[in-house]
Amino acid sequence: MLLFLDVDGPLIPFGAADAAYPVYERVPAPPGAAGHPLLGRVDPALGPRLTALGCELVWATTWMDDANTCLAPWLGLPPLPVVEWPDEDEPPDLLHWKTRPLVAWAAGRPFVWLDDELTEADRAWTAVHHPAPALLHRVDHRYGLTDADFTTLRRWLRPPGRTTAP
Repeated sequence: MLLFLDVDGPLIPFGAADAAYPVYERVPAPPGAAGHPLLGRVDPALGPRLTALGCELVWATTWMDDANTCLAPWLGLPPLPVVEWPDEDEPPDLLHWKTRPLVAWAAGRPFVWLDDELTEADRAWTAVHHPAPALLHRVDHRYGLTDADFTTLRRWLRPPGRTTAP
């Protein structure tokens, strides 16, 4: 099972009305992580929590390889595969520009996509064009990944009666 992971919003919260974000520190900061102005908003505990889901984690972010240089060490993750975004025209209608490339990258495999910009248009398009199960989960950008998001992910990955992920 693939898990496509966006950074801005799901991992780095932004836009909360009170702008009071938790600040996390890792001393010493992992190589490549020092000096990034927003990295302190990323909870380092998210790395183990994401790993515990048992999915193949894949960066699906405009950060590209910078996610491996900066974020992966902060989260205690190994370098992850990175989706390379094709140069293409804007997607039709309300479809997110990542939707078609991620479905193509999945190549028929089941996947979860965590992003803060997903809409019903993306879910509907994926349902028609992707033969395997897919969960397109919208994360509230104001808070990033929360316990409620992880509950949703675990339930989808291991529905009642199933003891292992698909």
